This record gives sequence, structure tokens and C-alpha cells, in this order.
Amino acid sequence: TMTVSKESKDTLFAKIIRMVEEAQKTPSKTASFINRIENTYVKIVLVFVPVMIAVFYFLLDWGWNESFYRGMVLLTVASPCALVASATPAVLSAISNAAKHGILFKGGIAIENFSAMDCIAFDKTGTLTEGKPVVTEASYLADTDEKHIMSVVYALEHSSTHPIASALVKHLDTKEYEKSQMDSIQDLTGFGLAGEAFGSKWKIGKKTFVVTDELNEPSFVKEAFALQNEGKTVIYVSQDDKVVAYYALLDTPKSEAKDMIAFFKANGVHTIMITGDNEATGQTIGKQLGVDEIRANCLPEDKTTILKELQAKYKLVGMVGDGVNDAPALANADIGIAMGEGTDIAMETADVVLMKSELDKLEYCYGLSKKLKKITMQNIIFSITVILILILSNLFQLINLPLGVVGHEGSTILVILNSLRLLAEIPTHHFQGTAKPAGKTSNPTQVPCPKNNLTDTTDL
Repeated sequence: TMTVSKESKDTLFAKIIRMVEEAQKTPSKTASFINRIENTYVKIVLVFVPVMIAVFYFLLDWGWNESFYRGMVLLTVASPCALVASATPAVLSAISNAAKHGILFKGGIAIENFSAMDCIAFDKTGTLTEGKPVVTEASYLADTDEKHIMSVVYALEHSSTHPIASALVKHLDTKEYEKSQMDSIQDLTGFGLAGEAFGSKWKIGKKTFVVTDELNEPSFVKEAFALQNEGKTVIYVSQDDKVVAYYALLDTPKSEAKDMIAFFKANGVHTIMITGDNEATGQTIGKQLGVDEIRANCLPEDKTTILKELQAKYKLVGMVGDGVNDAPALANADIGIAMGEGTDIAMETADVVLMKSELDKLEYCYGLSKKLKKITMQNIIFSITVILILILSNLFQLINLPLGVVGHEGSTILVILNSLRLLAEIPTHHFQGTAKPAGKTSNPTQVPCPKNNLTDTTDL
């Protein structure tokens, strides 16, 4: 029996087509500006031509035939076709180039502004890290039934799609115990999970959610601090508000993450890592990657507040994320960037989608944006220069109408051909800046997240 799981409009291929169509309908700021002035420019030319015919005839005494002829040449050479074609073909070529490399830009504004970013924020889990944590240590309170605890943890976590939950379930699948089900589970996003089983109230999550009495916490819990300093995430389990176990998980940074961070820092872009982990874990991962700043102990909803705070300080702020919790921040960022292996809502909300979730593609985006700006400026300067030269040549009677047509149409063709150079491979090392020289990685700056009811809040 074959079952249809989703309609054709909901497939990844259909989404890519919609994104490309959306990109084609969203011009860059430069293209929009040129389109806005086009009507005004044409009206000025239409008024200017009769005036110049009168000047030729009455002031320069060229004769009616010559004056009218020069007016027609002026009408031809002053047409803004090359200027109008300066931006749009370049943007479409850049978007096509990006698509060939697994990068989907949803509009010209995003690709044009990408190299203008002076601050970029990253979600940690699944973005800077592999998003596939592994349980490295499991510790249980003495004189407790470990299999009983495993059964409860499985019941709480097996229905969750969070990477940490998946890692715990995978770890528990290697153990021998009797699995159980829990009918009522409370999912507190950013804090943890809670439920009732075997006549007790159970919680699993970060320390400040699970531990209600730090003065009387078991001594074995204090051992977890050393694990946090190793960059590991520690998840606690409590029974009736008493800690009975903890699990340490390690989520390794992506291989290309450190080089990508170094690339942006070298180009003068401030880098920030946002994580729900505690400060010790965040500091360890942040130092490994070399980010400038860390925001630890953050709730998912804090990301939007952080983005608005950064936008008040920097000109253009980018946000890179992959999950449902990142969608509001991606929507509020000047440039939202989603990982293609992330959630659908993140992809729908973002301005840019990295289809293969490869962080080094961000460097390619930056280089492509730089080249787009360069070529667009070349086109604008070239088209304006040609128009001025042709107008002056006509005033000095150095060209006739056929030559004027050739110059006008030829400049338009050359502008389009120059734009097509954006279809070629972009060597990103040409755009490696020197704003921050290479050297020993310094400790990232720790900045507290906006105040919330609980701290130390990995999004479980």
C-alpha cells in the first residue's frame, strides 16, 4: 500500500521554486531606486529635446533640418536603457550563481546588503554545532533505582524532536530497562519537561528549572560543573524536587565554523553566539570558535530582544538559525539566514536559505555580494559616462543617428554582458579582510541575556 505523506506543493522542490519566484519579484535597493527615477528621467528628456531643438534652431542657427535631426539623435542617445539595465541583470545573475551553490536568496535586497552587515548573530545548537549531541556521562544518585529513572527519562523525552531529547533517547536505547509511557507531559520551551509517574513528580532540564533547593543539592551534582567547563551541556533529572540523576552531552562545533567566524572577523563583522547553555559551556564553545561575544542563558524569546538591541547599535544585523525558536529572530533581523536542514518555518521566514547547511557558504554569500556591488557600480558609471559622451558628441555634431543608435544599444549590451560575469565562480579569498589580524584567540565577551524568570535555559 502506498500512502501520500504530503502534497506536491509542500515538497522541498516546490518550496525552492516558490523561493526563486519570490526572489525574482523582489528587486535590490539599487534597482528599485533606478526604477523610481526612470519615469522622471524620461519626462525630463522628452521636455529637454524640444528645448534643445529650439536652441539649435534659434540660438545656434543650424537650420530646421539639422536642428530637428540633432534633436532626434539626442532623444536616442539620452535614453536610459543602459542605466536601467545596470542593476537588475546583475542581481538575477548573482541569485542564479548562489542557487548553483545551494544558496537561495529570496530577493535582491538580501544579496545586495549581505556584505554591508557589520554584525552577525548565530544560534548555537544545530547552527554552529552539528546539532547531534552525544551523551558522554550519566550519573545517578546513590541508592536510587537507575532503571526506574531511565524509564521515566525515556517516557518524558521520546516524543520530543529536540536534538538533546534525541540524544538521550539514543543513549537509553543502549540500556536494559522497562520502557514506560507518560500520559500528561508539560513541555516548558526553554526550560525542560515535567510529568507525573509512579506517584511522583518528575522534571528534566537545566539546573535552575530542576533544582529548587541549591543548598541541599546532592554533592554529586557539583561534579557537573567540571563537565560544563569542558563545553558539555548538563541535563538534570529530579523526583519530587530532589535531583536523582544528570546527563552530560557534547555537541561538537562544525568543522567549518571556526574558519567562517575568522572570515567575518577579518572583514570587520562583529560575531555573536546566542545559546541557552550556561556561561561556562558557552564560554568554552565560544572560545573554540573565536566569536567576539556570547549571550548565554537565553530563552528562545530573548533572541528577538537581542536582535533589536543589536540593531540599535549596528547598521545591519544578520541572524543565522535553524529551529522553530529562531523564526521570530530571523524575521526581525535585517538579513535572516536559515539552515536548509532546519525547520520549515525557519526557511519560510528567512531571507537566505543555505540548502546544505554549510557554514562556509556564508563566506561565498559575502564575496558574491561584494562583487555584485562592484559590478553594479561599474555598470552605472559606464552607462552614465556613455550617455554624457554621446550627448556631447551630438552637440559638437561628431556623430549621426546610426552611430548614436550603435552607441546607445551597444552600451546596453555591454552592461548586460558585464552583469553576466556574476554567473562565474567567486573566489572568496579575494574578499578576506584584514580588520583583525590572525593570532591567539582571546576570550569572548560575556553579555547577559535579557532578564527572565529562570536562567541557565537550554531550549529543550
